[in-house]
Amino acid sequence: MGEFAIGQSVPRFEDPRLIQGGGTYIDDIVLSGMAFAHVLRSPHAHARIVSIDATTARAMPGVLLVLTSEDWAASGFGDMPVPVGLKRQDGSPLFRPPYPALVKDTVRWVGDHVAFVVAETAHEAADAAEAIEVEYEVLPAIVSTADAMSPDAPRVWPDCPDNVSFFHANGDEAATEAAFAKAHHIAKHRFVINRVTAVTMEPRGCVVDYHASEQRYTVHVAVQQAHTFRAELAQIAKVSESKVRVVNGDVGGSFGMKSFVYNETPLAMLAAKMLKRPVKWKSTRSEAFLSDAQGRDNVSDAELALDRDGNFLGLRVKTLVAVGAHLQTGTPNVTANFNSLAGVYKTPAIYVEGFAVLTHTPPIRPYRGNGRPEAAYVIERIIDVAADEMEIDPVELRRRNLIPPDAMPFKTGLSFTYDCGNFEANMDMALDLADVKGFAERRDESRKNGKLRGLGVSNSIERAGTPGLEGAEIRFDRSGAVTLFAGSVAHGQGHETIFKQIVCDKLGLDPSDVRYIQGDTEAVFFGQGTGGSRSATFGGSAFMRASERIIEKATKIAAHALSVDAGEVKFEDGIFSSPKTNRTMTIRDIARDAANPAKLPVDIEAGLAATAVYRSDVENFPNGTHVCEVEIDLETGKPCVVKYTVVDDVGTVLNPMLLHGQIHGGVVQGLGQILKEDINFELGTGQLLTGSFMDYAMPRASDLCPIHVAANPVPTKTNPLGVKGAGEAGSVGAMPAVANALVDALAQYGIKHIEMPATAERIWHLLKSRA
Repeated sequence: MGEFAIGQSVPRFEDPRLIQGGGTYIDDIVLSGMAFAHVLRSPHAHARIVSIDATTARAMPGVLLVLTSEDWAASGFGDMPVPVGLKRQDGSPLFRPPYPALVKDTVRWVGDHVAFVVAETAHEAADAAEAIEVEYEVLPAIVSTADAMSPDAPRVWPDCPDNVSFFHANGDEAATEAAFAKAHHIAKHRFVINRVTAVTMEPRGCVVDYHASEQRYTVHVAVQQAHTFRAELAQIAKVSESKVRVVNGDVGGSFGMKSFVYNETPLAMLAAKMLKRPVKWKSTRSEAFLSDAQGRDNVSDAELALDRDGNFLGLRVKTLVAVGAHLQTGTPNVTANFNSLAGVYKTPAIYVEGFAVLTHTPPIRPYRGNGRPEAAYVIERIIDVAADEMEIDPVELRRRNLIPPDAMPFKTGLSFTYDCGNFEANMDMALDLADVKGFAERRDESRKNGKLRGLGVSNSIERAGTPGLEGAEIRFDRSGAVTLFAGSVAHGQGHETIFKQIVCDKLGLDPSDVRYIQGDTEAVFFGQGTGGSRSATFGGSAFMRASERIIEKATKIAAHALSVDAGEVKFEDGIFSSPKTNRTMTIRDIARDAANPAKLPVDIEAGLAATAVYRSDVENFPNGTHVCEVEIDLETGKPCVVKYTVVDDVGTVLNPMLLHGQIHGGVVQGLGQILKEDINFELGTGQLLTGSFMDYAMPRASDLCPIHVAANPVPTKTNPLGVKGAGEAGSVGAMPAVANALVDALAQYGIKHIEMPATAERIWHLLKSRA
């Protein structure tokens, strides 16, 4: 519908409310009689709890409750959910240790949950937590992913002798071995992808209110999947889902970290039930560094086999994937997406192994891209390594191996079948927009200014919209205004804008007449939630189907009102008309008539509303090319991204402005990991060395240049909208593009690789070592 139609750059409807302070975040929730909670966390990465004495703490002013593992065990609540169904390398079931909300006998990371204190104020709860006397017997700790499987490494769990929880393998091992046997050249490298954390704008928190008369909980949280979250809470509390209401307001960032249940929410549920008062727990920034699930942390040994002409014959990758000390609901996903290692190339034989290793560190969860940025980094870096060793231009080497459009659908050497895409067109567009032909001149200019300049290219593809389902509802009221109920939960993506565009375009509505509701399990009839770049595919398609059902019913009502057959009614731009009458009706007119039984056909129910649950058993594959240029100061080693270009194929572009915002955000997160961000533990003790913004460096606006984003849409037929996921595309392509540009800049010093994060200090030392 005009300026609000699909494909238009409609500004976000959410923004005026949020910018003017109208958002409702967890810290904005204040309930009558609310008490405050604080978690006593382990100061050791691995230690046996000899004794806990909370006598002094319980007697302190304002203290209402102190919970320890004994109280949790006696409560009747169950353990935290842990995954099932995976296997170890020998075929035995995965190792899945029990996960109570409070530790019983042994802590396994710095920040592990020892006790839960509730008091009249947050300060009183924190003071009381410090008064709890805990005697620890400190034990050896393992925090290195690379060393976790070593025979002499400390065991995270006594029942798991090799520290391997589960194993993932894919591809044809025999065919890959045969490909390597006939290779002219084999490129090899170990790639270490460091650990990062989400650093969301608002740290985690929850407010729980227990209604004793109904034996029912209302849980205010900020999560990605309200209905799934409710199901997990009900499982832990051992009640039906109808006894738990999850209310999800605005989410101050998530990136996968705020996906599934953490210990603090069921602890707050138990406390609220025991006290019959609302209980609030809110993480601080320092606490978040210790307690939030973290991301990445892989060690990959990659080998690429090529023939004499540079054609890829085979790819072999073995990866150690850190999962932390405990498995959480999303943990299995961190190895599944390594199937993206096939990239956009026609490599005939691939074999991938992934070992999920336990360490004395916080748990790992999916983090923006979840395995796809790691996979893209490995394949795109090993291509540059091979290009250097074989003295072939990196772009040319890629071009020789790209999957052509006429090969679609294309079954990769792993499990995916790409349905569509034009990968060479992506690359050509990006190279042209980035003015790669003028790079040599820019490099010479940088040299005159005492700087090194490098160019990096990466082609990326990811799996998005994995098989699943999502709900949506459109409901007209008696005035003709509309409310949208979304099962998807936004945490910065702009769902309200996109879903309004889809519905308003289809029904001819003005967005100002449309209200949007998400994340309240009592209002939204069904939802699976947000994650894995799925919301446009599933939520958007659900709203499209609900719109079609609205039109179908409204057409029958219009036919009755216009005294014509339904087949003679035309609906366009919100107007119902018929060539047999000069009368017209808007859809708002129909909605008002739908509330009046006197104006309805006898066989039509009153009211104008429709629900839809969209289901898909196939994924889609967004893809693109990133071109990055960096400058490195020779005196200080400081790197700077000076030119960045992205061409992405996300299928149908619903809103170019929002797409650009998503790509920009993803690029910044990828760039942040390559250049700055790093979760670092002290070897032996497991103490976190990067526990604040004094040590954990975040990318700033001054670290960036303008990011040029263009689209090369090849709509997919896997969903009604033709969309491919866009939320994680930026982060998938950015990591290898920036890394390749850095290595290109440093190549004249004989430097073939640099570990992440490539800080100024690390680069400076490398340069000095080669001077």
